[in-house]
Amino acid sequence: MAEHIFPVTYSTLACNAILHRVMPAYSVEEATSCQLWHRGLSDVYLIETPTAHYVLRISHTHWRSKAEIDFELELLVFLRSHHIPVASPLVTKAGDLCIEIQAPEGLRYAALFGYAPGQIAQGDLDQDQGYTLGETVAKIHQVATDFQPRSQRQPLTLDYLLDDSLEIISPFLCDRNSDLTYLVDIIEEIKTQLQDMPQEQPYWSICWGDPHSGNAHFTEDNHVTLFDFDQCGYGWRAFEIAKFLQTSLRTGMHRKARDAFLEGYQTVQTVTPEELNGLQAFTQTAHIWMWAISLTHAKIHNFSQLSSSYFSHRLAQLKLLSSQDWQLF
Repeated sequence: MAEHIFPVTYSTLACNAILHRVMPAYSVEEATSCQLWHRGLSDVYLIETPTAHYVLRISHTHWRSKAEIDFELELLVFLRSHHIPVASPLVTKAGDLCIEIQAPEGLRYAALFGYAPGQIAQGDLDQDQGYTLGETVAKIHQVATDFQPRSQRQPLTLDYLLDDSLEIISPFLCDRNSDLTYLVDIIEEIKTQLQDMPQEQPYWSICWGDPHSGNAHFTEDNHVTLFDFDQCGYGWRAFEIAKFLQTSLRTGMHRKARDAFLEGYQTVQTVTPEELNGLQAFTQTAHIWMWAISLTHAKIHNFSQLSSSYFSHRLAQLKLLSSQDWQLF
């Protein structure tokens, strides 16, 4: 009978099955509701009990290995134990940080988190929130130097961020020769500019990987909780700052809020002139990396978005990030 089952690339796991086959593994009240809340690089479900809310994140088979997921979850537990305000995973009754699920496409892994207090900043970050976020990111870099992972994760090197991304993007530009040439050339320029960036502490640490306003909840009194460390790994702290800038520029965050992020960061860790000079190149790097991730995701979930205008828009953004006035738009 199994030979007649059609192969699956991606499946949506049923909410009722999650309630009855996943949630009983945790020492929480019986869940009364489960909703598919968000489909991103992982599937996120909102779980409700009579007295609390939880977030269940279920990995995709094409995105992260078990070792990479373990690295992230262990990091979150470590950060929480060092008083960094992150949403950390709950432990199952068996003492595990995640649960293995045999989905039609292969093994997927579920991790349960308490719901982060507060909410995403309305209308994007204000200056106080930007300052708090920058300060918290710097504390992550500071504290994570003592993290001793049992699992390994792909480090955020230039080979990974740029060369591997080019390999993903270039087939889509085979009929746009001038655009492909531009992309190849700008990557070489970035690598030349950043080739001497030290890969050692304090320049090199564990990065959150996706620091932006959509991955943080703020309470009314400006207490923050960070979540979604799916893109974490060892990398340059200047890249982390640049990743924040790349997302903030794309979403149109006010310059004062972006500056407040860097100001808050530097109350904890001093950013060197060398790192500041590399921010533009690192911001371009972040754009290229996120472009490659977007393509990988779209190929599975929404190929129709990969129109000519999609690539023209991505290239136009990269050219703006390469301009002299890159921080002004």
